[in-house]
Amino acid sequence: MIEKILNNKLKAIGVHILIGFLVTFSGVPKLYGAMTLILPIFFIFYSRNKNEEALLFSFYIVGSEVFVRMTHGFFLYETGKYSVCIFLFIGMFLNSNKQKFSFTFIFYILLLLLGIVFTELPPGESIRKAIAFNLSGPIVLGVSGMYLYNRNIREGQLLDSMFFGVLPLFSMVTYLYFRTPDLKEIVFGGAANFDTSGGFGPNQVATAIGLGIFIIAVFILLRKKLSGFLILDICFLGYFVYRGLLTFSRGGVLTGVFAFMAISFFYILSRKDALLVLFKYLIVGGVFSAVLWGYTSNATNGMLSNRYEGKNASGIAKKDVSSGRIKIIRLQLNSFLDNPLGIGVGNGKYKRELSSEHVAAASHNELGRIIEEHGLIGIILLLMLLVIPLIKSFNSNNYQRGFLISFYLIWFLTINHSAMRIALAGFIYGLSIINITEDEEG
Repeated sequence: MIEKILNNKLKAIGVHILIGFLVTFSGVPKLYGAMTLILPIFFIFYSRNKNEEALLFSFYIVGSEVFVRMTHGFFLYETGKYSVCIFLFIGMFLNSNKQKFSFTFIFYILLLLLGIVFTELPPGESIRKAIAFNLSGPIVLGVSGMYLYNRNIREGQLLDSMFFGVLPLFSMVTYLYFRTPDLKEIVFGGAANFDTSGGFGPNQVATAIGLGIFIIAVFILLRKKLSGFLILDICFLGYFVYRGLLTFSRGGVLTGVFAFMAISFFYILSRKDALLVLFKYLIVGGVFSAVLWGYTSNATNGMLSNRYEGKNASGIAKKDVSSGRIKIIRLQLNSFLDNPLGIGVGNGKYKRELSSEHVAAASHNELGRIIEEHGLIGIILLLMLLVIPLIKSFNSNNYQRGFLISFYLIWFLTINHSAMRIALAGFIYGLSIINITEDEEG
């Protein structure tokens, strides 16, 4: 089945576009959500994970998580994260004879769990939910690190897994098409827009679309046709960018763009005709971006430009372009100074509510959250996570470095605007520490 999908990419895309329409009917989302968990487990066991099926299906879950959440297809909210861990653990078990477990990331998980000792929530709050909400994402990172650290992944396997990851994103943008009202009926302002995000969190939707933008653009850059037709791939990319811009959530779209710029830079360096290639891509990319931006800005009555310039609907610059994130980070750092050993997993939100600032929002910045809640141990964990991928990329050639640095950027930028709400950040981090090898000839 997997080979048939990879050999018939356009048909697979077509099927997922159809899924995006079908989930608008009652009962279909639950069925699709169940299938994203059951079928992968079957195929990973059946194949004995010989061709990195665990990696393929983990990427698929990462791509589908937001889509299934927004259609209420998961029985548990964090099912996507649990699924990635299950697939990778099965893959490790089946490859135990050749898998070298990374004790670095086992140690990382154990240190994370220490933060639970200090957890003390207000009466009536669920400790289980608080821990799952705050630690499930970081634990996905730990499990991904255990599975992928120094693991030899062929370039073809990596691109195949990326293709699997973008498939459910085709379903999501199709679903957004059917769920979005006529743009003329939407009042666009200076904030993220729920109407153009399927009624779901624009931040998560834009983060997922940003991943799709990155994947499609990489296939075009490397001349690996996604659909089999270059023009069609460019049209797909244009539509993904359009849908991402319409969410008015900047972080996810910019993350995809910056990650693509990184891989493009190192890809060009790996070419002998670097200057010619750079000039060509700058011209084509500039025209493509200008046309898309102009069209989307016009469709939103110019509000898109205000949003990305940090202005409100009246065109006046906002005092805080971070939508309150900077204030939360300031409070988190002050909390760390008061409690260097940390305040415990999940306590940050409630501590801010009870403070004189009365900030009820949960942290969107994982760096601030882990420093506040895990204290000095959190700083050690962050330094470890920041340094390991850089060492890995330093010992790679420019072509490999392009992939590793772009994955690293996706992880780092995502956790700074969306924390680790979804499995994407933790899983993608694992891809920044793999060994990318050449495909076998013949």
